[in-house]
Amino acid sequence: MDNGGNESILDTYLYETNTLLEQLDSIVLAAEQADTFTQNDVNEIFRIMHTIKGASAMMEYESLTTVAHRIEDMFFIIREKTMESVPDPDRALLFDMMFLAIDFFRSQVEKVQNGQPLSNDIDKLLEKINSLIAKIQGDADVAGNAPAAPAASAVSAVSETAEAGFPYGLRVFFDEGVGMENLRAFMLVTEFRGICGEENFTFSPEDVETNAATIETIVSQGFVLSFRKEMDRAGAIQVVSSSGSVRGYQAFDNPAGAAALQEAPKAAAPTAKTAPPAAQESRTATLKPAQEKPVGKSAPAAPTAVQGLGSHPKESLISVNLSKLNQLMDVVGEIVITESMVTASPDLKGLKLDNFTKSARQLRKLTDELQDVSMSLRMVPVLATFQKMQRIVRDMGKKLGKKARLTLVGEDTEVDKTIVDGIGDPLMHIVRNSMDHGIEESEADRIAAGKDPEGEIILSASHTGGEVIIQVKDDGRGVDYDKVLKKAVDAGLATPEIEYSRKEIINFLLMPGFSTNTEVTEFSGRGVGMDVVKKNVEEVGGTVVLTSEPGKGMTTTLKIPLTMAILDGMEVSVGSSIFTIPINNIRQSFKMSDSDIIHDAAHGEMVKVMDNFYSVIRAKDVYGLDNGYDKIEDGILMWVESGECTYCLFVDELLGEQQVVVKPLPNYINTFNIKQHGITGCTILGDGNISVILDVSNLYSAIQ
Repeated sequence: MDNGGNESILDTYLYETNTLLEQLDSIVLAAEQADTFTQNDVNEIFRIMHTIKGASAMMEYESLTTVAHRIEDMFFIIREKTMESVPDPDRALLFDMMFLAIDFFRSQVEKVQNGQPLSNDIDKLLEKINSLIAKIQGDADVAGNAPAAPAASAVSAVSETAEAGFPYGLRVFFDEGVGMENLRAFMLVTEFRGICGEENFTFSPEDVETNAATIETIVSQGFVLSFRKEMDRAGAIQVVSSSGSVRGYQAFDNPAGAAALQEAPKAAAPTAKTAPPAAQESRTATLKPAQEKPVGKSAPAAPTAVQGLGSHPKESLISVNLSKLNQLMDVVGEIVITESMVTASPDLKGLKLDNFTKSARQLRKLTDELQDVSMSLRMVPVLATFQKMQRIVRDMGKKLGKKARLTLVGEDTEVDKTIVDGIGDPLMHIVRNSMDHGIEESEADRIAAGKDPEGEIILSASHTGGEVIIQVKDDGRGVDYDKVLKKAVDAGLATPEIEYSRKEIINFLLMPGFSTNTEVTEFSGRGVGMDVVKKNVEEVGGTVVLTSEPGKGMTTTLKIPLTMAILDGMEVSVGSSIFTIPINNIRQSFKMSDSDIIHDAAHGEMVKVMDNFYSVIRAKDVYGLDNGYDKIEDGILMWVESGECTYCLFVDELLGEQQVVVKPLPNYINTFNIKQHGITGCTILGDGNISVILDVSNLYSAIQ
């Protein structure tokens, strides 16, 4: 297979495995809260483990295959014996073991993504799994410890291998010392029922599900299956070949069975036995060893046999690589720009072209629809990212001895895929802070404060215009403003003589290296966290706002654009230069005269708007432009805001609102740290000119 094909298979494996692990994490978290797995949960976990086992075997990831296989064995037993077979004291161990397994799978998948060698140190994990299996199996054996059928009868059953009417035999041998051979045999039977139907094959020993004495027979003589049709046996061989616990198999034909099938093709399978194996013609004289069978690689063929049995609904979902969606978005952006260049061409000025104008309107309508569809393809719910926080709350609660729950609100809210990927780490830091710093140390402290003994963290998402508002709110002890200010003064971030507002004090938490913890712990104290949150959120065009009321909790609000690819902007001019200001950042635009400007002691300019005073920033002075208005009455003031930052920007003229395609700045320009000076990107206008897109927040920070 070529390298591109291998990469495609690897991408599919990584995507599907990560999706299954997220699903598994959610199931186990919900089950732990209910202190039991429902039958549906057990079936779903069995399916997930079976899928991961088969896919990992195909990719030849031995450690992943082994662990998945053992967990699959365990849930097969639980599925057959129900959760009642798991002793109550051991259920917590079962949940902990599942979380350990999930973490193991994720760490291994991460190594695969990074091209690192996989770890084979799985003995401790396997020991935990095997210990649980022994406890579950032991209880099941005690519960069903009725006298087992004599092994001799089982031997007799196997010795007469194929029934009349079922001429195509298959003898299966399991790995030496694998254990639970009878249940493994029954697992094969379960799969074969789905492939060819229960009426089209028989197996011996017949009581493998309930009679543990058949293990000895299966180990010594193999597990024998007889099929009515040769094609069913071929499908069974493919299943057996992909099974991780099968040492080998032997296919054979039974002439007596074939004769009986010809005499009564429509009759029910008779119960009379055929001659012993000595009289049979063996199709395969030698046993096929495990190393010769195509382990895992033949797994995809098994579903093909199943699909041929009946009609299936059409697949309505497909997985598309994000790079292809990015490429589509780029092409759509170029179409938008080209359409603007055609309709705004200077060659058309002064011409009365009714048909052209009509066609141009239709083209704009279709372009807008194409743009909306291509953007919607990139939209994904924040559900998966939110659910990952459940695990953080659970693990930290156990380690810190705190009892808390995470409540999700608006988890179906959709955001651009790139932005969803970008907010995962910020949300993790915020939730960890809420658990470590916010929620009180003990239930007694919460009860003394008149609160529910169990803390609550609410993670919510909602749409407001072109933005998504994500909030993390806890009902903990809130921010100690005096402690934060003292820490800021000690760190040299604040001056003791200045009186700071609560808003200014709480924003010290977003400064690099700032931490209120005096000791470094597993979760905090290193001064890395909220500054990373601010940096990562700003990288996707968002803002962070902190609010807190002492004794009642803290709220962290992230305001994030729906998409970074296309935005609605207001085109403004300063001299011969054109700038684009995102519409979401504009509150109002108005005219003023020089007499309305207030000058402060530091030679700064301010203006009074709605009984509040705001700084005036002149775009001409910030960027050192040669042309542009100097008198306030000649230009226009734009009242803009971003998060906690709000001021008035002085420009020459408003050119109009336009939907623009955001183009990233070239790398060599980024080396000059230009983003810190209020420039976030650029766009190409209809006449071919370039407009610089302003970052309202960084522009204000640059002049402070």
